[in-house]
Amino acid sequence: MITPLVFATNNSHKLFEINQALKNRIRVVGLKDIGCDEDIPETAETLEDNAIQKAKYASEKYHCNCFADDTGLEIDGLQGRPGVYSARYAGGEKSFENNMNKVLHEMQGMENREARFRCVIALMMGGELNLFEGVVNGSITAEKHGLQGFGYDPIFVPKGYDRTFAEMDIEEKNRISHRRLAVEKLIAFLSEKKSDFLPY
Repeated sequence: MITPLVFATNNSHKLFEINQALKNRIRVVGLKDIGCDEDIPETAETLEDNAIQKAKYASEKYHCNCFADDTGLEIDGLQGRPGVYSARYAGGEKSFENNMNKVLHEMQGMENREARFRCVIALMMGGELNLFEGVVNGSITAEKHGLQGFGYDPIFVPKGYDRTFAEMDIEEKNRISHRRLAVEKLIAFLSEKKSDFLPY
């Protein structure tokens, strides 16, 4: 029997993407599955510290092994913004439509459109903390394209491609995404530890 690993999120898009990437290699459940409906605070100033904050909160309050992630879009022309504030760049309501509109407005006429998505996963297992990072480089479009994905996907084109994440299906995006790269490092770590989360 595979022990479920808790993903400290109530974001259904993230949970779906993670499970698609894992393809049953690990059984992952969300916060709602363990009776947590609260929105865990993200008050830190870095992606690493936000991920740690969420993982520790869920681990300590619900006595479970769990992981949490924080992801940021870092744009060179905006001095790394929105970064750690990606989810609430245009305000506390966390509207990605408004966030994208703000980014596109701030980048009007800007030549340097290089950017990267960076995902940090914090794993709390057996009282120990481990971090894993995934990065995908790319650029910001001048307007939105595509209807798939979520967040900033309609304005981000990964390096080596001519389409945004939002123009790719979930399997294509998962092959190259920042979250997938971080997840692969998580799986490699669990495999090395011969974790109960993995089937053998």
